[in-house]
Amino acid sequence: MNVPTAASSSVMRPPALVAALGYGGLIPFVGLAGFVMFAPADATAFARGLLIAYGAVILSFVGALHWGFAMTLPGLDRARKNRGYVWSVIPALMGFLAIAMDSALSLSLLIVGFALAYWQDADLANRASLPLWYPRLRAWLSTIACLSLVCGLLAPALV
Repeated sequence: MNVPTAASSSVMRPPALVAALGYGGLIPFVGLAGFVMFAPADATAFARGLLIAYGAVILSFVGALHWGFAMTLPGLDRARKNRGYVWSVIPALMGFLAIAMDSALSLSLLIVGFALAYWQDADLANRASLPLWYPRLRAWLSTIACLSLVCGLLAPALV
């Protein structure tokens, strides 16, 4: 019977600083989503705009990770590296478009962007030597970011 040891458990958990920064980065998502859902009507549009802007910034960051992976991960062939470079800029373009669009379209585009970014992360994790904790952390972060954006999308008085 395989019983997880402290060593194998630590391989599945991100370093404390990484976890704190990752989950701490969700605070604006959750806070702004809550504000959009429960704020007075005259403050909703402003809060929704901040949620969109923050989502665009973080989506850009998540995409940029793949530039770093393409540069540094051993064992990626040239084609895989090139796909990483190309993909790395797509989330930034999606975020930029989201800032310029109508709120409902912006939030929808960001949700799609985060879903695609997670799919790219999971695919890369299956093909490259990323830490074992990485796909699980990305799944949690992406899910909570998307749920926050959905709250922004479903909130009353969408403009």
